[in-house]
Amino acid sequence: MLGTIVFVSLRSIKRHALRSLLTMLGIVIGVAAVVTMVTLGRATTAAVTDQIASLGSNILQVSPGSGSGRGGGSAPRQFDNADITAIAEQVSGVKAVAPLTTTSATAIYEGANWSTRITGSTNQYFAIQPWPLEQGRLFNAQEESAGKSVCLIGTTVRDEVFRAVDPMGKRFRVGDVSCDVIGVLSTKGQGGFGNDQDDIVIMPVKTVQRRFLGSTDIHTIVIGIDDSFSTEAVKTTLTNVLRARRHLSEGEDEDFNIFDTKQITDTVTETTGMLTAIVAAIAAISLVVGGIGIMNIMLVSVTERTREIGIRLAIGAIAGEVLMQFLVEAVVLSCIGGLLGLALAQLVIALAIPLMGLPWVFDLPINVAAFLISGAIGIVFGYFPARRAANLNPIDALRYE
Repeated sequence: MLGTIVFVSLRSIKRHALRSLLTMLGIVIGVAAVVTMVTLGRATTAAVTDQIASLGSNILQVSPGSGSGRGGGSAPRQFDNADITAIAEQVSGVKAVAPLTTTSATAIYEGANWSTRITGSTNQYFAIQPWPLEQGRLFNAQEESAGKSVCLIGTTVRDEVFRAVDPMGKRFRVGDVSCDVIGVLSTKGQGGFGNDQDDIVIMPVKTVQRRFLGSTDIHTIVIGIDDSFSTEAVKTTLTNVLRARRHLSEGEDEDFNIFDTKQITDTVTETTGMLTAIVAAIAAISLVVGGIGIMNIMLVSVTERTREIGIRLAIGAIAGEVLMQFLVEAVVLSCIGGLLGLALAQLVIALAIPLMGLPWVFDLPINVAAFLISGAIGIVFGYFPARRAANLNPIDALRYE
């Protein structure tokens, strides 16, 4: 019975192929838009989460920032080496502390030049944020304490400055400083906001302070937390230690900021999820428009087939069978539109993913949900035309011209 009704519905759709295709267009666009937006939104979330995860887990980053209670609009007060020592000695749960001092300069080697980011730190940085070496070694104790002109380079610097030459042991110029390459870092890829993490030269922090900045300033402190300790407890102790060192009285705002990588991940995930939901909701309006289109064309179909309906009712068909025929026809129409929408969504996603540099994410639940919703739209918007067909009076229907 149901199989026969589906067959008749498909035959009716095929008979008016162009009209059926135009009717399904709203469903196709709606399903494709919802699936595409949700999938790309989740792919973006996955990409950002991976980028933040590359910074490491259980990590705090402390940076200076002007507080309303101290310094007003003046430049924020930087950290120094004594702050690093104090944190390591006074804050429980800290397994490693590393300074970060950054600047930029042009790297030059045998006529090739490249503007890059210079970072000064210690080997503790690599203990906190694992970054394997592709070649070479890390700094030794003497190079760190004496501020030697040695460096580790990222793969972008290697490719742009040294090109086909093996950089290991080579001396090149960074700004006005000659530097010996002792290691090449493995590839990390793009970071947040399109930042190339491999476009970097890392030197001992004392080298950058003395040769590039002419000061003992530390721009950022990176802290690795022992997994057995509560991050919030460590943050509280850290805040108290820094307030005391920076002579902030009770009631004064901190002139520093503490960033927790986990909090950043949670915030980004929540924000992108909310934006994805809003965009998907807007795209879902197309589904409603598609449903109205199906209702409209089914009403036209009922009108065109009034005599056919009258004949069926006159020879013994019951109203429920007529209702089921037109309802199934509407559902089949919307389900075909749903399948075409899913196919279009996968095509758009396949084209957009490489262009946006996002990871491939196939979200089975949203695909299944979109298809089921398309079927439900056929039921909701097809019911009124089907009921109207079922309620026709056989005599009046047979007289219809």
